[in-house]
Amino acid sequence: MTFDRDTLLRLLKPLLTLLVALIAMLVLWHLYSYYTYAPQTRDGKIRADVVPLAADVSGRVEEVHVRDNQAVHKGDLLFTIDHVRLRNALAQAEAAVATAQATLSAAERENRRYQGLADIVSGQQRDDRRSQAEEARARYAQAIADRDLARINLERSAVRAPVNGIVTNFSLRPGAYATAGQAVMALVDSDSYYVAGYFEETKLSHVRPGAHATIRVMGEDQPLSGHVEGRSAGIDDRERTTAAGTLLANVNPTFSWVRLAQRVPVRIAIDKVPSGIDLIAGRTVTVTLDGAEDALTVRRAS
Repeated sequence: MTFDRDTLLRLLKPLLTLLVALIAMLVLWHLYSYYTYAPQTRDGKIRADVVPLAADVSGRVEEVHVRDNQAVHKGDLLFTIDHVRLRNALAQAEAAVATAQATLSAAERENRRYQGLADIVSGQQRDDRRSQAEEARARYAQAIADRDLARINLERSAVRAPVNGIVTNFSLRPGAYATAGQAVMALVDSDSYYVAGYFEETKLSHVRPGAHATIRVMGEDQPLSGHVEGRSAGIDDRERTTAAGTLLANVNPTFSWVRLAQRVPVRIAIDKVPSGIDLIAGRTVTVTLDGAEDALTVRRAS
């Protein structure tokens, strides 16, 4: 039995279509397995510790020594508060110390004199002089504490960088009034950069502390290198609340047929940053842990 060319083509077309469909299904299954079970995530962010800086004393800003987006080192002077009132407060405190010391010396002399006249003065008078000396001693200690506080305030009027970092979102200008404890600028700690990868719970069995991670920053060609430090111990349950006035849980009774896997934060330390890549808190990254392909192989074999 012989087949002409047209007959062969008619027979091959369905076979080729079936072959292409099988290949497409295998590719789709591989992609589904990879993005569902392999220890990788496209939902990652570069994070860093942000230090809100505030003046330790209230006053008018006298000088500003940095500008927005400037890199600073630990101990660098950032801005200073007006020194005039603080110097005056220190001078007053030192004068109060001198006065308290003179009062204490006089009270102690009087106390010693009365204690030596036990046969002439009454016991109540001696006790009064002893009490006056003790009160003078306490006032002297309080004056010393006030002087030390005034000296600390004068020293703290110069605000310095507590860490190495980059000044960001900065708009402080000389003449502005700074309130003690109220943040006036933000400093991004340049030694605290890390990656927060939000892995689906179906992948957590392959996430182990110390595992090597390849980090790809969106818009960059070269990957970063890192390792897993640990993962979060818990996430918020948005389906459960506590009703007002009761200690019982209020659980949402609705149920969706499409169950989305929860995402658990995994902290990844950055070990190596290629030259030319700037670490900016908030940039999007893709994280792939070593062994992603092995995880797929094990799953297919099982």
